[in-house]
Amino acid sequence: MSALIVIDVQNDFCPGGTLAVPQGDQIVSGINASMADAEAVVLTQDWHPAGHSSFASEHKGKEPYGMVEMPYGPQVLWPDHCVIGSDGAAFHKDLNTDRAEMVIRKGFRRSIDSYSAFFENDHSTPTGLEGYLRTRGIAKLSLVGLATDFCVAYSAIDAAKLGFDVTVRMDLCRAIDLNGSLETARQDMVQAGVTLV
Repeated sequence: MSALIVIDVQNDFCPGGTLAVPQGDQIVSGINASMADAEAVVLTQDWHPAGHSSFASEHKGKEPYGMVEMPYGPQVLWPDHCVIGSDGAAFHKDLNTDRAEMVIRKGFRRSIDSYSAFFENDHSTPTGLEGYLRTRGIAKLSLVGLATDFCVAYSAIDAAKLGFDVTVRMDLCRAIDLNGSLETARQDMVQAGVTLV
């Protein structure tokens, strides 16, 4: 059985949002169309408490897109985004959320960020998605969404490491491309055994 995993198609990652991915809204209709053929659909949602440790505003003298060292490793500092209950954290209004059988919320622990749909950024604290997919008998995953070079790539690589058959639909993803991060993510995904189409 296969599932379509839709990563973080939220207002703050679309044009007009606080962490807008260029053309992030242009993939919504294609994602909706691909849901029609999916055996199962899972949505992920970035879901940060106010004052999250990954926000640049929480680090005196630091700017968005700078780096800091966290207990779990290097961390990009972001503009405040996807704050729990805010309009920015809501799914894009045109995304067909009715088709989703599950929504995974990530990044809600104040002291650790979470790019992957499977693990927090410590690479060990699980979100519960793996268990859900295993109990459903889902072995094949197709990933779409935002952003290619962060949450999509981390999710795809983790899924491949967990033994899932993983494809990323590059036409239904958009990237931030921070200092060459898109090309790095592309290479890392291929090296992990992810199929890019």
